[in-house]
Amino acid sequence: MDQLLGLLPILLMFVAMWFILIRPAKKRQQETQNMQSSLQRGDKIVTIGGLHGVVDTIEDTVVTLNIADNVRVKFDRQAIGRIVNDDLLKK
Repeated sequence: MDQLLGLLPILLMFVAMWFILIRPAKKRQQETQNMQSSLQRGDKIVTIGGLHGVVDTIEDTVVTLNIADNVRVKFDRQAIGRIVNDDLLKK
C-alpha cells in the first residue's frame, strides 16, 4: 500500500503533463494536417517562412503559389502555415 501511495504523485504528474502539454500539441498538429489537406486552388495562404501567396496548383506533396504577376514558387505542402481569412484583414 505504501508503494502505491509513493507512485501516486508521479502518476498525477504524468496525467497533468498529458493534459497540459501533450494533448494540446496533438490537437494543434491534427488541425494543421487537416488544413494542409483541405487546401484548394485560389486559397490565400501564409507559409511557415512568412511568404504570402495564392494557391495556383496542388499536387500530392507540392503546392505551387502565385506570389506576384507571373511569379510562381513551389513549396512542400507541409510548409503552408495557415490560410488567410480576408475578413480578418479588413478589420
